[in-house]
Amino acid sequence: MKLPTTYTRDADASTVHLPAGPWLTVLDGLCATFMSISRQQWLDRMARGRVLDANGVAITPTMPHPSAGLRVHYYREVVDETIVPFTESVVHIDEHLVVADKPHFLPVVPSGGFVEQTLLRRLMRRLDNPDLVPLHRIDRATAGLVMFSAQRASRSAYQALFQQQRIEKRYEALAPPLPEHVFPLTRRTRLLRGEPFFRTQEVEGEPNSETRIELMERLAHQWRYALHPITGKKHQLRVHMAALGAPILNDPWYPTLTERNIDDYQRPLKLLAKALTFLDPLSGERREFESCLHL
Repeated sequence: MKLPTTYTRDADASTVHLPAGPWLTVLDGLCATFMSISRQQWLDRMARGRVLDANGVAITPTMPHPSAGLRVHYYREVVDETIVPFTESVVHIDEHLVVADKPHFLPVVPSGGFVEQTLLRRLMRRLDNPDLVPLHRIDRATAGLVMFSAQRASRSAYQALFQQQRIEKRYEALAPPLPEHVFPLTRRTRLLRGEPFFRTQEVEGEPNSETRIELMERLAHQWRYALHPITGKKHQLRVHMAALGAPILNDPWYPTLTERNIDDYQRPLKLLAKALTFLDPLSGERREFESCLHL
């Protein structure tokens, strides 16, 4: 008897639990659950082994829908996905970690209209490693270092560095001068989801965010700052700089949301994740990685 073909499920697969229902096949259940995805799209994904059951077995168009329901792993795909015309580079690679330099405009993981054009999917293909998982995120608009776990066995040890705030992150930013302030200075405020939903805002209340800001260089019309996020709230650095009266150059969201439907590659956000420093949880040695990019 021929055994069913099995596949290794990538870390960025989406998962849905199809409950019991009146469907004859799993395909029927998927079409009823995701009405915006055509039957032909599901057939195409199945033909390429992009729809799997919980055991990694490829689901076929004629597979009966079990009466108890089942868990399905599938891969989002975007038709005519926008190509991000900038290339990432690998700063470091070993058996446990991959550190990459992400260009502006490239998302770290699939979201919205980006699936293949993400740092994660590019590195999976480039390094032939489906076990890659990002240990932290930076905004699509931000360039610089992103660290990935390269294997499952040591992943939790490196994840703990971020969860327990045992990793030092240094960013660089170009923004208007702040001559009325004495540096270094610390910004501690309470950040919550703003309006629209993808923005963050400062509100009254107990602080849940902290950034240390240092002055690196006084230029003619702008200053270069070193930003050290002690916490990791969404858009924290962008919100804190805008609240101080020095929004990061070319920021389309802070302090004022501007209408920009298409990325302006000539005006990248002047924010760079420049360095990561930590004590390695496996070896105990001090490790420091620095971006090769510049603002």
